[in-house]
Amino acid sequence: MSKKRVEILAPAGSYESMTAAVNAGADAVYIGGSRFGARAYANNLDEETMLRAIDYVHLHGCSLYMTVNTLMKEEEMGSLYSYLNPYYMRGLDAAIVQDFGVFSYLREHFPGLHLHASTQMTITGVHGARLLKEMGASRVVTARELSLEEIRQIHDQVDVEIESFVHGALCYCYSGQCLMSSLIGGRSGNRGRCAQPCRLPYEVRQGAGPLNKKDERYVLSLKDLCTLDLIPDMVEAGVYSMKIEGRMKSPRYTAGVVSVYRKYVDRYLERGREGYAVDPADRRLLLDLFDRGGFSDGYYREHNGRHMVALREKPAFREGNQALFDRLDREYVNAEKQEKVEAEAWLTEEEPARLSLALVRGDGERAASVCVEGAAAQAALNQPVTEEKLRKQLGKTGGTPFALDRLDVHVGGRPFLPVQDLNELRRRGFHALEEEILAPFRRGEGLAPADLHQGAGTPGRERGPAKGTMPGGGNGAGETFAPQLTALAERPDVARALAGAPQISRLYLDACLTGAEEWGELAEACRENGKECFLALPQIFRGEARSYFLRQKDRFLAAGFDGCLLRSAEEILFLREEMGWDGRMVFDASLYTFNREAAKTMEALGADELTLPVELNEKELAAAGCAGKELIVYGRLPVMVSAQCVRRTVSGCDRKPELLWLKDRMGKEFPVRNCCRFCCNTIYNADPLSLLGMEKQVRRLGPARLRLQFTMEEPETALKVAEAFGESFLSGREASIPGPFTRGHFKRGVE
Repeated sequence: MSKKRVEILAPAGSYESMTAAVNAGADAVYIGGSRFGARAYANNLDEETMLRAIDYVHLHGCSLYMTVNTLMKEEEMGSLYSYLNPYYMRGLDAAIVQDFGVFSYLREHFPGLHLHASTQMTITGVHGARLLKEMGASRVVTARELSLEEIRQIHDQVDVEIESFVHGALCYCYSGQCLMSSLIGGRSGNRGRCAQPCRLPYEVRQGAGPLNKKDERYVLSLKDLCTLDLIPDMVEAGVYSMKIEGRMKSPRYTAGVVSVYRKYVDRYLERGREGYAVDPADRRLLLDLFDRGGFSDGYYREHNGRHMVALREKPAFREGNQALFDRLDREYVNAEKQEKVEAEAWLTEEEPARLSLALVRGDGERAASVCVEGAAAQAALNQPVTEEKLRKQLGKTGGTPFALDRLDVHVGGRPFLPVQDLNELRRRGFHALEEEILAPFRRGEGLAPADLHQGAGTPGRERGPAKGTMPGGGNGAGETFAPQLTALAERPDVARALAGAPQISRLYLDACLTGAEEWGELAEACRENGKECFLALPQIFRGEARSYFLRQKDRFLAAGFDGCLLRSAEEILFLREEMGWDGRMVFDASLYTFNREAAKTMEALGADELTLPVELNEKELAAAGCAGKELIVYGRLPVMVSAQCVRRTVSGCDRKPELLWLKDRMGKEFPVRNCCRFCCNTIYNADPLSLLGMEKQVRRLGPARLRLQFTMEEPETALKVAEAFGESFLSGREASIPGPFTRGHFKRGVE
């Protein structure tokens, strides 16, 4: 078969992991700098070390991708240019990005820099991939939950590189959609500080008793991914970059995993599918490096499954394979990688000494060559430089990234040149070769933003609130604050009750629980009561959702919705291109707008209205700007959306939507809703958010709409909550609601 190009992409949480990955055969590494990376607790590189790393990978024929994959607050955007510019100039190959605002910013200010859409963007299909491609992405990192068929569809329909995970930890939640660590512990996964609550034990409850066994309480902890058996399928489905997870793991782990995947990718490329087989010893080797209770091949062949879940606690101690560890240290971690060089030298009386060097890559091609001159040789009085002596002095390559593969020497007459001059010729030659190899990667400065030299882009300086905002954080709304109250109802009976609530001006119907057969009736009820009716699309949009909406297209259009609430980037092009929708689009909080650049980008993508993020505090919301936007002021916020199903894990799938509860070690209980229509689970926060009693703070922000979100409430409760918020925020009278609640991040925010 014809040889296909496949990239093995290795994680590097330190400089040592990076060199180990390159030594073990990685084609590229991804690594974080001192800021804005999704692994804030890794041994990330400072500027000097990162610049050295960029040169190192390029000298060895590899690439370096830098993680700039956190959501960025408005105050941080001002330092982004100065932070990234040195790496851009040095030759950074790509930036991995989650934040839509950061994506647009980098595209504008760093021309030619490849942009990779992070898995945190939750790209789950053709529409999202094409949207990012049109925005300028050279690569999309697919959601880990995608099947091989879904990846194949992206490959066939979108001209973009595909990067997919092949090994390492799996998150329970769709990446980029997890707020659990954030809301219960203040450590945001969107900001690189996940506390991994999915690795903790939970009791699954329905009614009085637990559904899971005492020794199977790790119901959210997934086994690690291992796809050795799937490499032929993944390559043929269109995966270009095979990504290994593990920036928090050791250089030894990185080297071991990379070496195994290098072996099997090469085996497939050389022998094809017919000659491909995996040695069980290599699986055992990978388990010796890290074992969370066995491996699974992830979601590539099935949507979810109990066998993917660890269920039991990871053993606290297991005896290590010291012989393996010693070998990995010797061959990769502590090894000094040197590139092959072919050299030729000339030393002739009365002529300058000359040295020619050529870098030879693995395929035998000369990748770079230089020729340097040194001091002129003199006629020897008694001890001329012989070929043997010349070969000995020029053949010393220690301390360089090069090793001589061949050295031809030519000596004319009886030349003499001091040893220090020969050494200087050698040093000058290898330095020139290094510069020749690195020169194609060098760039000039990026296109600096206009306000850079006014302090906005200086490291350590932060932009203040935008012009026109109040010092305390507002839009100058003051006494003119007159928001509308909106409501999102998951249950159709709650929607039916709220359609008649006078406080509510707009009702969002949740498509997960409210089926197409009820859309027309509920939309008409809203119209009769002078309300707008919007349809809220799923937070995760995949094949099941696409098929459902296409089947219900006539009902969708006939309902006459005033707008749609979009929660996924996939839905933007889907609504336009496949549903023929040209109505209003509200982007939900899951389409993050942490900064003004992100808001501007979302508006350019078609958002008529935006929902404010739930992880920003009052001050940060003011800096991002709240005018014209919607603020969620009540409701149980979704903390995880998963392709897994808690019900299926503990007792099997019966395709009946229902409510379960996860009880943690502290006694907190989190509702879990399984949406069978779109085959996903949503875990909600234990307590509902409520900003009742914070009217003054909200007034200073001046949002246009305040949203109530109803998930598990009964109709009577929903009406009482709507009445209380109407009294408080619309009429200015004191009101209260019963039960425990949380202020979310409105006061504390996240780091």
